[in-house]
Amino acid sequence: MRRINISDIMGIKIGNAQNFEARTGCTVIICENGATCGVDVRGGAPGTRETDLLNPVNLVDKVHAVVLSGGSAFGLDASCGVMQFLEERDIGFDVGVTKVPIVCSAVLFDLMVGDYRVRPDKKMGYEACVNAFEVNRIENGKFGAGTGATVGKILGPEFAMEGGLGSYAVSVGDLKVGAVVAVNCLGDVIDPRTGKILAGALNEDKTGFIDSTKVMLSRYSDKTNLFSGNTTIAAVVTNAKLTKAEATKVSSMAHDAFARTMRPAHTMFDGDTIFTMATGEVEVDISTLGMIATTVLEEAILSAISHITYEK
Repeated sequence: MRRINISDIMGIKIGNAQNFEARTGCTVIICENGATCGVDVRGGAPGTRETDLLNPVNLVDKVHAVVLSGGSAFGLDASCGVMQFLEERDIGFDVGVTKVPIVCSAVLFDLMVGDYRVRPDKKMGYEACVNAFEVNRIENGKFGAGTGATVGKILGPEFAMEGGLGSYAVSVGDLKVGAVVAVNCLGDVIDPRTGKILAGALNEDKTGFIDSTKVMLSRYSDKTNLFSGNTTIAAVVTNAKLTKAEATKVSSMAHDAFARTMRPAHTMFDGDTIFTMATGEVEVDISTLGMIATTVLEEAILSAISHITYEK
């Protein structure tokens, strides 16, 4: 596998917009000609938009954008700006009188981090599209949907660490596969090769990690609401030829990346969601594609938190 940029995938444009002071933002992945799309939602507290359309039994088989956003349910408003931008450019599902852009979205909870009164909105979604068309690249770290992301919140925000936005892409012959992810999990982020905690809940003097799974085991009967800012959301992007059902299967397989790099993953307090967008150029075995997507998403997650340090 050879590493490439996500923007090297023909037909895909990607952009960020954020408010650094308020610590929130959004990321948009656009396919002007439409991409076959599937989704798999595993977390117990998801916030999503237009995911019902992705059911293989339903009519529409192409989406024109996927939006990853902060702001909890308020952040779904960013999709309206994406729709406006695309409609102005005559991009969307033709209904005769106009073209309706098909825009799917998932959000994460970052309201406790910055100014909760500022959320990704229509204006910010539009700005992310402008950046996608004019720049067509994203920065990893505290940008876009990862601007207000945090990880390791089992002991509350005081002992949490920063998460962020990560991306990674590879090519295998003519096949190209990339992933973008906003890492904002309740649990710790783990190096899947060594099992070492890379970022997560800090101990009392903040010199190391407390291990979120051990805390949970010691408090197994505690039903305290831990919904203080969670959910990891991602999109796999590829030039493969897929049906909606196949794209959904790739999303399902890619959730292994969450399980390998976040401990625990898919909790009742996370809304973990993965989209798969396919531009339809290259024939591929679905199992092989799912394997590659999982590896790429793992690397994107590690990239998202690679800028983090803690005081020793």
